[in-house]
Amino acid sequence: MAATSVPELPRRRVATAAPALGRRLLAEAIGTAILVLFGAGSVVAALIVGGGQLDYAGLGMVAVAFAIVIAVAIYAFGTTSGAHINPAVTIALAARGRFPVGEVVPYVIAQTLGAVVGALLIVATFGDGAAESAGTGGTTLSEGVSLLRGSVAEAIGTFLLVTAIFALAVDRRAPGGWAGFVIGLSVACAILLIAPVTGGSLNPARTFGPLLVTTLWSGDTEWGDLPAYLIGPVAGAVLAAFAYDLVARPPDADAEPPQGAAGDITGHRE
Repeated sequence: MAATSVPELPRRRVATAAPALGRRLLAEAIGTAILVLFGAGSVVAALIVGGGQLDYAGLGMVAVAFAIVIAVAIYAFGTTSGAHINPAVTIALAARGRFPVGEVVPYVIAQTLGAVVGALLIVATFGDGAAESAGTGGTTLSEGVSLLRGSVAEAIGTFLLVTAIFALAVDRRAPGGWAGFVIGLSVACAILLIAPVTGGSLNPARTFGPLLVTTLWSGDTEWGDLPAYLIGPVAGAVLAAFAYDLVARPPDADAEPPQGAAGDITGHRE
């Protein structure tokens, strides 16, 4: 008599306790540091190769560098801290109840410190000229661009980023394993659109780190543009978070566990 086989039921993923806060903060700091080092650092490299000029082809390579390093950071640190590596993402997740409000400030501090370390490593790699002639790969508004226009551009770019995060990393219906790749590509896409206007930051820490290090090294910096890189990304991120829940998620969808407390930004919850 042939043995009967019982089909294996799919294993139900259950939330596990999050790593200690200190470990998560270290992951956020390291993740943001490598984002700035390889992302903003690619800007410095492109300027060196281009003789101080960054054409659209060079911008495309910068966008690819950001896509790759963001994907690596998400796959490496997503299961530890959620791999937000961006204060705007942390604030957006908290605004929708998917991240503990009490941990927002520690996360933002860790991300900011990581960005400063990443910018310092750019100078360590390329020398003083990285700060003096390339602004440590920082972002500034293009000539004639107002703070309002710059803020709108940054909000648009960050809206795409956070939409990708909610669709691929937060929503339980998302296919597993694609989050880091697609989120990285969303940043590349946003950079290709808005970089001629703002430099394509989408991340307050990514702008602040190089700006601070450039100030310390050369003193020749413009802090007046900073509000566009604070207001724009946060506004775009929060708007995307609310819009996704309102439009894309059905009213009866199961609630996801908070990021950083019982899940991770990669979409995997073991």
